[in-house]
Parts: sequence; C-alpha cells; structure tokens
Amino acid sequence: MLGPVETRSVSPVFVGRTDELDTLNEALARAAAGEPQALLLGGEAGVGKTRLVEEFAAAAGRHAVVAVGGCVEIGADGLPFAPFSTALRALRDALSEQFAAAAHGQEEELARLLPDLGEAGTGRHDEQGMARLFELTARLLERVAAEQPVVFVLEDLHWADASTRHLLAYLLRTLRAGRLLVLASYRSDDIHRRHPLRPLLAELDRLRTVRRIELARFTHEEVGRQIAGILAAEPDPARVDVIFERSDGNAFFVEELAVAGCEGRCTGLTDSLRDLLLVRVERLPETAQRVARIVAEGGSTVEYRLIAAVAQLAEDDLIEALRAAVGANILTVTPAGDGYRFRHSLVREAVADDLLPGERSRLNRRYAEALEAEPALVPADARVMRLASYWYHAHDAAKALPAVLDASVVARRRHAYTEQLELLERAMELWDGVPEEVRSVLRPVDYTEDYPPCGCDPATTPLRYLDLMAEAAVAGRFGGERERALKITKRALRLLEDDPDPLRAAWFWIQRSRLVQALARGDGWQELATAQDLVRGLPPSEVHADVLANVAGWSMLHRPGPEAFAAAERAVEYARMVGVRDIELHARLTLGGLKVDAGDTEAGLAEMRQVLRDTLAEGVRQVAGRAYVNLPSELQSVGRDREAVPLLHEGIAFARAHGLLDSEGWIRGNLSEALYALGQWPEAAESAMHGARGAHSVKARGQGALRLAYLALARGDLAEAGRHLAAARAHYGTHDPMPQHSLPLARITLGLAAAEGRIADARAELLQALDTGFPPGTHRYGWPLLLAAATAEADTRTLPAARPGREEILGRLIEAVRKLTTGVPLWQAYDQWTRAELLRAQGTDTTDAWSPVVTAFECLDRPYDLARVRHRLAAALLAAGGEDERDRAVDLLRLSGAVAAHLGARPLADEVTRLAQRARLSLTHAPRQALAAADPAASLGLTSRERDVLRLVSAGRTNRQIAEELFISPKTASVHVSNILSKLGVSGRGEAAAVAHRLGLFPAETATAPTAG
Repeated sequence: MLGPVETRSVSPVFVGRTDELDTLNEALARAAAGEPQALLLGGEAGVGKTRLVEEFAAAAGRHAVVAVGGCVEIGADGLPFAPFSTALRALRDALSEQFAAAAHGQEEELARLLPDLGEAGTGRHDEQGMARLFELTARLLERVAAEQPVVFVLEDLHWADASTRHLLAYLLRTLRAGRLLVLASYRSDDIHRRHPLRPLLAELDRLRTVRRIELARFTHEEVGRQIAGILAAEPDPARVDVIFERSDGNAFFVEELAVAGCEGRCTGLTDSLRDLLLVRVERLPETAQRVARIVAEGGSTVEYRLIAAVAQLAEDDLIEALRAAVGANILTVTPAGDGYRFRHSLVREAVADDLLPGERSRLNRRYAEALEAEPALVPADARVMRLASYWYHAHDAAKALPAVLDASVVARRRHAYTEQLELLERAMELWDGVPEEVRSVLRPVDYTEDYPPCGCDPATTPLRYLDLMAEAAVAGRFGGERERALKITKRALRLLEDDPDPLRAAWFWIQRSRLVQALARGDGWQELATAQDLVRGLPPSEVHADVLANVAGWSMLHRPGPEAFAAAERAVEYARMVGVRDIELHARLTLGGLKVDAGDTEAGLAEMRQVLRDTLAEGVRQVAGRAYVNLPSELQSVGRDREAVPLLHEGIAFARAHGLLDSEGWIRGNLSEALYALGQWPEAAESAMHGARGAHSVKARGQGALRLAYLALARGDLAEAGRHLAAARAHYGTHDPMPQHSLPLARITLGLAAAEGRIADARAELLQALDTGFPPGTHRYGWPLLLAAATAEADTRTLPAARPGREEILGRLIEAVRKLTTGVPLWQAYDQWTRAELLRAQGTDTTDAWSPVVTAFECLDRPYDLARVRHRLAAALLAAGGEDERDRAVDLLRLSGAVAAHLGARPLADEVTRLAQRARLSLTHAPRQALAAADPAASLGLTSRERDVLRLVSAGRTNRQIAEELFISPKTASVHVSNILSKLGVSGRGEAAAVAHRLGLFPAETATAPTAG
C-alpha cells in the first residue's frame, strides 16, 4: 500500500522559465531548418534543470525525435560513454531504418558505443582510435538527423567520465550539418576549480556555435506559484515568505519545505537542508529506510532483481518497502520499468553520505556477490564495470584486482582510454595487497594487448606489475593523458634498472620517444637510439622489429640516408620472421618512400602501391591511411601531381569513412600542394583550409597553414601570408625539426622577406638553411628554396642596399645548386630555372638561358611556373631587341598575364604589366606577324590532338560531339579537355574558349572542323 501520502511534492504547474524555453524552442526551430545547434544548460542542484528539460522534450517530441542519456553518479566506475550509449539506443529505437542506413559499414566501430550493433572491431589500437570513433559518431548523428529533427540530450555532465566529455567536445566542435540539437545539462555549483568539467566548459565557451543557459533560482512570486501548485490551493503569504527565505528560491528545496510544512514537520531556520532531506527518509518504515540505503549505494539506477538479491527480504516485504519509498516520492520507477532510482540525486547523496564506512563496504560486497552469483541481474554491457566498482568499494583487493582488470579491457575495447588508464592505476594500487596465489593465476593474454610478450608465453606466464604499467602507458598516450603516461614509463624504466630485461626496456624507450615528441620536449631520437642499443645483437623479435621500424620512420623524416634504408630493410625482414604484419607493412611503406627519395623511383612506387593494396585487402586501416598520405606525396616529389590527385581524393574518402582524422589532414595538405602546382588555386585553398582546421594533430594542421601561406604569397597578400606562416610555425614547434617542415617554412619566410624588401632577413634565412644542409631525399624542398633565394637576388641586383654580401650569397647559391640532386624532369627544370635566375642576378642572362627553361616547363603540368618563366623569357627577348623578338615577347606576356589573371597571382600580373609598359607593348590583341610566324597553341604546351579538341571546345562542342568528330571515345575527349584546362590555367570550358579567342588561336577563317585521325 502507498499509505496516506496525499500531498504532491512535484507541482503539476510548470512555473516560470519563459525566456529559457524561448531560447530552446528557437534553437529547435533553427535545427529543424538545417542549422545544427548546441546548448549547455547549467544551474545549481535542485534549481529545476531536469524539469525544464522534461517540459521542453515533451513539447519538442511532437515535431522531433528526442533521445535522452544521463551520466551516472559513480563517474569513472560506470560504463564509459554511458549517456551517449543510452541516447543512441533511444535514437535507434525511434528511427531504426535511418539509423541502420547511417551506421552502414561502420557497425563494428560504432558497436564500441552501442553494443546492440554487434561485436566491436578487433585489431591493434592506435592513437587515432578514439578520434576515429568520435568522427564516426558525429557523422552518424548528422546523417540520422539529415531529414528528421533530432534533440540529443545529455544530462548531468558534472558526473560524466572523461571519454564522454571528450566525445561531447568533439561533437560540438565539428557539428556542421543535420537537423540536430544537442542539449547538455550540468550542476554549476559542483564545478569547483579542479573539477574535470571546468576546462571543457571554458573550451566550449570559446565556440561561437555553443550557447550557454544559466538557470536562475525562482523569484518570490514564482515560489508562491510553485507552492500553490504543490498544495493545490493558494498558500498563506507568511508561509510563502518563510519558504522563500529558507529555500532561497531553489525549486527542489521549495518542494521539500512545502511538503514538510504540510506534514507538520519543522521548517525553522535551525534545521540544515540536508537534515530536512533525511527527515523525509527517516519517516519511512524501517524496512523502506533499509531499502533506500541499499539503492543509494547501488548506483544512479538499480535493477529490481538486484535490489531483491541484496536486500534478501521476502518479496512481499520488499515490494511494500519500495511502495512506501515511491509513495513518499523518495524513489521513482525507471522509465523502462525494471528498476528504481532516487527522485532527486540530492536525496540519494544525503542518504549515501549518512552511511557508516563499514555499512558502505558491506553493501558493496553484497552487490558484488549477488552479481557474481547471477550476472544477468544487470544489463550485459554494464556488468563488468559495475562488478569492478562494487568489489573495489567493498575493499576486497583479491576480488577487486581481477574485476578491475576485466573492466580495463572493456574500457579499451570502447576506446575509453582515459577510463582504462584510471582502472589500470587502480589495479596497480591494489597489486601489493593481493595474495600471490591470486596474482599467479592472472595471465597477460587476458588483460594486455599492446605490450609484446618479450620472449614469454602470454598464455602461461603470470601477469607482472610491468605488464600493467605498459598497458597504462599506452592507454595514457592514446587518451591524451601523456604526462601521466610519461611518469609511468619513467617508473617502469627505473624498475628495469634493478631487474634488467633488454626487450622490455627497449619497448618502454619506444613509448618514451613517442611521448617526448607528443609533449614537445624533444625529437625522440635519443630514446630511440637507446632502444636500438638495447636490442642490438639480440635475435629477431616483435620488439626488435618495432624498434627498427620506428628508427627507419624517424630517420626518413629527420635524417634520410643509408642508415634509414638499412633499418627499414631489417625491420621488414624481422617483422616477417616473427609474423607481425602491421609492423611489416609500416616498414615496407617506409622502405618504398626511401627508395623513391634515393632515385629508385619506379621500384619504390611499386612497393608503396603494393602496400596500399595489401592494407586495403587485409583491413589494416591505420597503415592504409598512412599509405594514402605517403604514396601521393612521393608521386608529387617526382612531379607527377596529376597522377597523385585522384589517389588523394580516394584517400580523403577512405579517411572520412573510417574516421582517420590525422590521415585526412595530411592528405588534404598534399592535395592542396598538388592542386597549387596544377593551377587549381581555389580548390587548393579549400583543401588547405580543411586540413588546417580539421586535422587531429597540430603538425597536420601546420601543413594546412603552410599551404595557405604559399597561396597568399603567390597572390601578393603579404599580411595573410605572414599570419599563416606564424600559424604553421606555432603548429610545427621547435622541438622536433624535420626538413619537410623546416625547408618549406624557410622558403616562405625568405619569399615574404624579399617581397617586403627585407633582403638581409631573406639572406639570413637562406644561410641558416644552407648551413643545415639538404639531407638525401630533401631536394623536393631544397629546389624551391634555392629558386626563391636566386630570384630575390636577381630582383634586387640594382639596389645599393643589396650589394654588400652579394658575392658571398651568390657563391653559396651556385655551390648549393651544383650539389643538389635533380633526378627527374621537374627538378631538372628547377635546376635550369635557378641557374637562369643566378645569371639574371649577375646581369648576364639571355634568351639562350631562358628558352630551355620554358621548353622544360612546357612539358610539365605546372601552369603558374610556366607563366613565370615565360615572363622571364619575354624580358630577355625584349632586352635582345628586334621586331621578331618583340612579337614573340608579346605572345609570351599575353599567355603569362592570362594565367596570372586567372589564378589571382597579382605580383606576376603586375610584373607582366610593368614590363609591357616599359617596352611600350600592347597586350590586348595578337600581332598578325607573330601568329603567322609561330603556332601559339604550341607555345601553350598543347599537343596537336589537344589543339584540335580546344578548337571544338571554342566552337561550343560537348565531349560527345568532340568524340564523334574526332573518332575518339567521350572518355578520351574528357581527358583531353581536362589536360587543356590545366595547361591554360583555367577552371572551365568557357574560360578556355575565352583564352583561345583572346589569343587569336583560331581565326574565324580557319575555324573549321579538323580532320579526324
């Protein structure tokens, strides 16, 4: 029976909150229109956040799907991502077809959050694992909310585990599409200076896309209306005054005081509010009080069958006790109807705080024993975490250790690495208090994944304390807790000094190398070198192969050469011998890149292509992501940018499909570089912007910023170039210099200084780079730098301020040019160009110097470079004098000017204009003599077939019509058109036709259809 409980402690009248509801409804309207919204709802405990959310959700449910998930009060002891899992499950139930379509192909990964989708994926974990899961979750929500408005509610963030906080931050940072409203609530009075939610709130406050609502206490008038609703009658004004003063407008305390007064309990100012909450519990029958204490220690929500197992009451007595607690509005039935929870967490906290220490540990033991005896008492996905928490708080180390380790495995599978780290630290805390006979039956194979066996059989060798430290170090690195991880590796290495084990020590030195780099405290080489010394002379093993692969990878980026090549070859050999496929694939990819850089281009590219095929076929996504970065980059290094572009687009699609944010960032940077070379600058800028903003690591964002600096400098926007250059420098840092970063940075710094007339600064940048030198394989970065320096010297040749030191600089440049590798046509062309600029710097350049440069670039797909050297040849022709030379110079300047105008390359356009004005040339029409003397189409680098296609494009023909007239396939016609657009430096057929008309390529009298053949 419920008993004589007739007063209502929850007002049926929703009081106030008009402005807050308007804000929420306005956000929902925007979300429904396709503009995703994010709101944070803060307020002290009991102020009415849950009631406001319930009222809003009830109204929103008429037009949108509402999915609610709440954080559990036991924090890190609960299931990681619990609120997301609950809300996603509700969303899946409401929109099953849309959810299935949105999750299609990613079920294995998303199952880490929603086990209902099946088994989570297996395989090695990596640093992108958590970011990958976050990206897939964000895109899942966007797709589910593509057509149907969705309200995604996360309650009680102040209890959120670290992984939930990280995922929410990622979601709110990256929301860009979908009819989605994300609403998260938290207790503002709980957020003390060291509360883990505080940094997240500060971060989210900086996002313009996130709005924060702070829920204030009720006014005196609102308190009166709330009491009237509770009592179903107009209250006595004096009583309202007392309750308002006592509660200070807190809605929950108003309810408690109103009911207490109605029941004749004291509401005087001498009672504490906590005592007031406990008085209500203490008025329950003793059995009901006991059940309330059991539920308070069980968690946010406790299943009925679990309560029954712990309470050990007769079923009728238990139901009567629960009925009394529910009737008194102490407990409430869960929405699913299978358990109970406190109506308000403040009451639960008061009851739990009132438990005696021995009473608390005894309750936890009974919970653990009941759950061990009958695991089905709680949902399967929460069972392991709950059991670990119960045993730990029962203070039974022997039972807690294996339970906590089991929970750490669950956390790892969910990519909840911060929670995994905390559980492993808890296991290390318990370790010494666990009897040896318990520890001796634990096996590494059950609890560790990242730590190699180091000569032991993980299925039969007992688990060691070092094994826990190894897993904890990796969990910290993957979860972003790098300081904690570094401390663990240092402790482990100190332990290994007393008990030497070269393989284990080498493994920890590898981790330390990665952490030192990630924390910007060094380049990691000293740590790798130590690891290499430890394994030198030992037989092949997984650790040995990993050390060699890391040494090769580091050397490829920092000091490429024979040692890097040898390390990569041995890494491949050792990995194959011990059967570690992912290390083998990584090492093969490194080896292929080193081969290309050493001049064995085709063999290296073939190796890298095979690695890409293997990784895609075997599902080794992390290495596949790296292959999509490195293979196109090597193609670009030998001037095959057009071949790299489709591979880069394929890589972006792969990275996005699998949430490889870092890989996508690097790929977009490489794509920007390729598109820049091909003259597709708007697309290059867009790709660079994506890379600068969306990449996971700071260095990938640095590459995007660097590409934007290149574009800004070429367009003459020096201030913008300086801003992007500063951003790139900040992202790259100074702790881990690599030629692929430092040389392009030097090139932009030098170019910017030269453009601003700071020749001394430009020279200083050059000398620093020359003193450092160009390691093998870095010529792709060296040639643009040397060219920029030679150009700067040539441009300032007549300036008196540039004369001091000029001879030394030119001598250093000539020596560097003589030594730097060429190897492929692109860098051979750069070699010729740089030498021509050096002649110009000495005032001795002629048409004989520039004509071969133009010829070389006419064979390459680099319209901006071609336009620049055509301008130089035009200047040399005009200097030579003669009418034929002037006519040819006009043609060249016209072509250069057209490309500069199309690309928005203002400095080049200005140079072309100034040169034409000095020579009194008109660039508005083509001189007939020049048209007759030379074929302008050939000067554009067009083949005879491309000239035929351009003629028909100018006549307005479609690809199909061109194919029919030339007896070729439409696909072949399309390829010809693409090549023509690139060589003309234009983006569309109309622009190509305009260029052809402006240059007089096809006079009206000859514009007949070409002969097919």
